[in-house]
Amino acid sequence: MTTAEVTRGLGGPVTGPVPQPPPVQGVPQVPGVPSVPQHASPPPYPQSTDHADPAAPTGTAAPTDPAVPTGTAVPTSSVGLTAPAGTAAPAGLTGGAGGAESLTGPAPSLPGQPAAFSPELARRDVPILHRLVNGHPLVWLDNGATTQKPRQVIEALAGFYGSANSNIHRGAHTMAREATEAFEAGRAAVARFLGAASPDDIVFVRGTTEAINLVAQSWGRANLGPGDDILVPVLEHHSNIVPWQMVAKETRARVVPVPLRPDGRIDLDAYADLLSMRTQLVALSHASNVLGTVPPVREMTALAHRYGAKVLVDGAQAVAHFPVDVQDLDADFYVFSGHKLFAPTGIGALYAKPDVLRGMAPFQGGGNMIESVDFTRTTYAPVPHLLEAGTGHISGVVGLLAALNWLTSFDRDAVTAYETALMAHAQQALSTVPGLELLGSAPERIGVLTFTLAGQDPAGIAEWLDRDGIAVRAGHHCAQPALAHYGLTSAARASLALYNTPEEVDKLVASLQQLQQAG
Repeated sequence: MTTAEVTRGLGGPVTGPVPQPPPVQGVPQVPGVPSVPQHASPPPYPQSTDHADPAAPTGTAAPTDPAVPTGTAVPTSSVGLTAPAGTAAPAGLTGGAGGAESLTGPAPSLPGQPAAFSPELARRDVPILHRLVNGHPLVWLDNGATTQKPRQVIEALAGFYGSANSNIHRGAHTMAREATEAFEAGRAAVARFLGAASPDDIVFVRGTTEAINLVAQSWGRANLGPGDDILVPVLEHHSNIVPWQMVAKETRARVVPVPLRPDGRIDLDAYADLLSMRTQLVALSHASNVLGTVPPVREMTALAHRYGAKVLVDGAQAVAHFPVDVQDLDADFYVFSGHKLFAPTGIGALYAKPDVLRGMAPFQGGGNMIESVDFTRTTYAPVPHLLEAGTGHISGVVGLLAALNWLTSFDRDAVTAYETALMAHAQQALSTVPGLELLGSAPERIGVLTFTLAGQDPAGIAEWLDRDGIAVRAGHHCAQPALAHYGLTSAARASLALYNTPEEVDKLVASLQQLQQAG
């Protein structure tokens, strides 16, 4: 199956001028820092050969490939996939829970609307995808660990350091004002991206792990006590387990695991039974990094709120794959990492409801989070600055802003539809590999393909694939309880992003078939 076959009706390979979206409102024009993505020119790097099928005429509608299975569902609005106001649901998502039944595509983009999407359009912007690894074009299927960065992000970082580098807040000079404006524009962009009511609801952190630890140490210490329950599903990443164990030990609360069903879904009956007036917090992921499962977050949150419990949602694996609206989810906390969203490492964000955020004590003390200090009394700055002690990752925020501009310049519903079709193709293709077993079969999931291969060690699988330039992850994926649910301690994982193609999936499958033949 070719890229052209998957992307027919989703805009196809793009030729000619690409309609550009307007810049995000409030983004200052910092010298050297681009504010609007430009997709038209391919990067000056060696090109790989995995391009759209030349047999597919550009701009010509074609029937959907009948080989694409229709059983893989995209997340629906009930779990946080909400189309932007005023936009129609994309074709191919109208099958509801039945999945991508067809990919007839959205209407052509109009000026001021997101650009039409194809994976090749995204690939042109990502320089590293055009390098060779061990003599082969790179096939990056380790997106669950980190995503690759578009040149718009790379240029934004270079532009900031080359012409606008300064510390932020309280500076009277021009560059301090410019850097502060860029930093706060990034905060505003994150608020819009998550559907938050105000930029003041956003706290910048190093990533998901620090955000969860911040909530555990600030909110948790003040609100947890002996006999309180923290419900954590078995599918969670260690970053959403260990901080709760630490604070539970300190406060004499307890962490209660919520079991999984055989297909990798959370056992909602067990969840309902475990909820009680002792439950103070539910911590769950919006998408699993090892099974791809997308839980019904909104429904689980509503049920937790009936008992007065707060809900923290780990969005690290979700935000790159489908739109998120924290107000629709009614989450008390929502966290994510920039590096899984095409942004730099070391930057992430915590959203919290305003009333919850205002009740949180400082996580750290130092500069930037104070109003006044003397040796008798210190007064603190209001949130979110209260929780951002010290010099923040200013360039990281600039890079995150550029990444959000880049991602939202595409029609996100079309991206979701494409990734759903690509996931279905991958599931079908991998089923042809002798001895391969995929973990999890939840009906609503993102493009995470964790698998075992009969007679092969996961680390050995990853090493074999690397010889062909294919990058996957092997190990416990920082989700040992989820693997233990399947009686495993290790597995291999291929994880997809919007710039991956059917040709890359086919290369993965061919290499795995050769491994089995060689074994």
